This record gives sequence, C-alpha cells and structure tokens, in this order.
Amino acid sequence: MLFDLPDDDVLYAALIARDPAYDGFAFVGVKSTGIFCRLTCPARKPKRENSVFYPSMVSAMEAGFRPCKRCRPLMQGGEKDPLVLKLLAALEKEPDRKWSEGDVQAMNVDPSTVRRAFKRQFGITFLEMARLRRVGKGVDALTNGEAVIEAQLDASFGSGSGFRAAITRQIGSNPSQARKHQFLKADWLDTPIGSMLAIASREALYLLEFIDRPALPNEIERLKQLTSSEIIFGRTPLVDQVEQELTAYFAGETHTFATPLAEFGSLFTRKVWDALRDIPAGELRSYSALAADIGQATASRAVARANGANQISILIPCHRVIGADGSLTGYGGGLWRKRWLIEHERRMALSR
Repeated sequence: MLFDLPDDDVLYAALIARDPAYDGFAFVGVKSTGIFCRLTCPARKPKRENSVFYPSMVSAMEAGFRPCKRCRPLMQGGEKDPLVLKLLAALEKEPDRKWSEGDVQAMNVDPSTVRRAFKRQFGITFLEMARLRRVGKGVDALTNGEAVIEAQLDASFGSGSGFRAAITRQIGSNPSQARKHQFLKADWLDTPIGSMLAIASREALYLLEFIDRPALPNEIERLKQLTSSEIIFGRTPLVDQVEQELTAYFAGETHTFATPLAEFGSLFTRKVWDALRDIPAGELRSYSALAADIGQATASRAVARANGANQISILIPCHRVIGADGSLTGYGGGLWRKRWLIEHERRMALSR
C-alpha cells in the first residue's frame, strides 16, 4: 500500500526534519514524558530509544500517552498562530482603519513578530493586507459608479493623492479610469495544509492555489492577461462558497464541489481536466491511464502537461495522478501536500 506507514527509522528521520508529509497520519509517543506529538512539533526532539510511533491519535492515547500542549495534536489541522488570529480579528472589527505599526504596538505585540507571522502564513505583512482591503473597497466603490471623492472616503483615505497613488499602484491606472476595467477579487483561505489564494468573479472561480507555489506570481500575471482584468483584494459570494466547500472537504464530509469554474486552455487541456474530475476520490490514475481514459492512449506526455497547467487545485484534482510505477510525481503545491490529499481521500473513501 502506498500509504502504509514506513518503518520507525524513517519516521524518526521525519520527526527530526519536522516533515509535514506525515502530519495527521503518524504520531510519536515520548516514553520519557508520557506525551504524544505531531511529527512537526516544534518542541525539543526525543531520543530515538524514547520514541514510539502510532498511526492515529486514538492508538497513542490507548497506549497511555497524553496530547502535547505545544503542538496540540487533537486540534484538526493544528491551530493558527494566536498572534495571527488576534490581528485578523482586529482587522475584521475595523477593516476601514488605516493601520500602522503604532496600532500594532498598542495591542502589546511586537511589529516585527507580526510581520514574520503574516509573511509565513499569507505571504504578505499585516499592514499590506490591511491596505489591500482598503484599496479593494475603494475600487469596488468606483466600479459601482461612485464619485472618486466618495470612493476615497469609503476606502478611508484622507488624502486624494494617496488614494490615487494606491489605486494606480494596484490596478495600473488612476481612479477616474477604474470604471473601464473588469475586476477579479482575490482572498486567502485557510486550510489544514496551508493557506490558499482564491481568485473569482461573481460568476466563476478562476484560480485556487497554495500561496507558496513557486509559479503563483506567473499564474496571476497570465490570468490578468487572459481575462483583460485587474485583480483586487476582496471577496465575492463564490469565494465564500468555495471556502465552505473546502471546509467540508477537509473535515472529511464531502469530496464533491459545486463551485462553477472558469477554465482556460485548449480543447485537449479542458478534456484532461474533465477526466481528472471523473476520477473517484480515493482512486489514482497514471498519466498513461488518464490518456487512455480520454481516448488518446499515446498522449501521456501531453496529458502530463495539461495536468501541470491546472490552476484550480483540489477542485480539479490533479493530485490523483501518479507515475506509472506508483510513485508520486511533481505537484506544484509540494509532494508532501499531494501525499496528504491522496491519503485524506483514501480515508474518506474507506469511511463511506
């Protein structure tokens, strides 16, 4: 079986490396302390002779181990950084506020710590996130027909020049021209295996990728060119919908999605993506088998390219394709995530 746990030496090496590939699927009991942890626990690592590995939290607890208070293995997907939660709650409470480092310090937190935490979680700082939210609100007001001065006030910009500069920096044109543009909205979604970026219009989801995907900046730029649209920070009902569906998916409640997708690519590429969605959750295909599924058995390399061109992760399940020899192959979100998703779906299929 692809996901039978490896031997203890491999798991101990994963523990030392804090390898996220086994997060949630293997746990270590520490005989010297009587606690059990995730393999990614930041605490000091136990000696090899004090380490016992278990395939589930239940088996670790049945063996008499208590959950670690630091990595909190009983929490689904782990907890967010409390500092991030605190700042996000403050931003939700006052989204129109012009946040500064002084405001952050007034909350009795260190601005440099906040910067690192947000960069690690979302790829941008808290202050950048707050500014993008205000700019997005201003763009919304402009595209809904409001006068520039009204949009400026809606976005809580005290200076007209500052508002014009922010809009121009964001969309490449001044506020008076913003009404001529089409806009897609982008927002971050939190998942147990990392934050994702969702980009959508009112009608369809255009992109869903993990924010640490190396190709993401190029994908965003290509999307802007293909759609002749600008992308601003904000939400559409479809982003809310896909967030709810992903929450149910990661909770093991469903493996189907109803969010409408905007797909770009050749007829062949879209045919491959349709075939990907036809693979039942919990099952895998090789590239050659997928090529046969679409009636083009000799096109396995073209199928692999189409698979790699997918920019709507999970909903178009390119993670369900593996090498002909059963090995995991390239995945833009990282092989550890591919392993995690396949194992998650295997467990869902077994529980049905």
